[in-house]
Amino acid sequence: MPAPANRLKHRLAGGETLHGCWLGMADPYAAEMAATCGFDWLLIDGEHAPNDLRSTMAQLAVIEPSESLPVVRLRDGDPARIKQMLDAGAQSLLIPMIESVDQAQRAVQATRYPPEGIRGVGSSLARASRFSAIPDYLKTANAEICLILQIESRAGLAALDGILALEGVDCVFIGPADLAADMGHLGNAAHPEVRAAVMDAIRRIAASGKAAGVLSTEDAFIAECKAAGARFVGVGIDVLMFVEAMRARAKRFR
Repeated sequence: MPAPANRLKHRLAGGETLHGCWLGMADPYAAEMAATCGFDWLLIDGEHAPNDLRSTMAQLAVIEPSESLPVVRLRDGDPARIKQMLDAGAQSLLIPMIESVDQAQRAVQATRYPPEGIRGVGSSLARASRFSAIPDYLKTANAEICLILQIESRAGLAALDGILALEGVDCVFIGPADLAADMGHLGNAAHPEVRAAVMDAIRRIAASGKAAGVLSTEDAFIAECKAAGARFVGVGIDVLMFVEAMRARAKRFR
């Protein structure tokens, strides 16, 4: 029996455009609610949200039975953390702050068992192998990993063509907020210079045949990104949705 098929990987490879939501509540109950809402994917954020390995694993467990496909963003590309998250059952990872081809290549290698990579072997006690219930896990796991690399700096954009040439990278995700900061426009991701850089990157990614990703809460900008070729599209953030609805309700009655 092989590793579970990664539907996110295969749907992106098939050319689909998938819409998702960022999860920053760091709670499985909130994640389970989000999983009933009909998003194509849900991303558990381990970079800016207060998630750890156990809270992330709990959220994976409640999302997996739903139609929404789970993705985990790690706080960095540390191979040890990547190994732990894969063993915990994540098959789709987003690695932030990629700025060079070498850094991207290390991320690819960290998600693969030898000889393709350097992932440590501990599947016999891992949730990923259903605790040894998947006998062919070691031989089939590599093919079902979906690796999304996040570029959010001028250095990353300069290395983009080399990153796109790498095998094992399924999607390249552009982060407008950090890119804006790096370009001298902190807090202004809507600056024309930033928007132009984002659109150029999306077009280059799409032209390479890999999936292009982006996150925005602005409908008009989302439409522009999709027109440029973005197919892994974040359209909401649960924390913002929650507080905006709560604040609007409080304002109405105070």
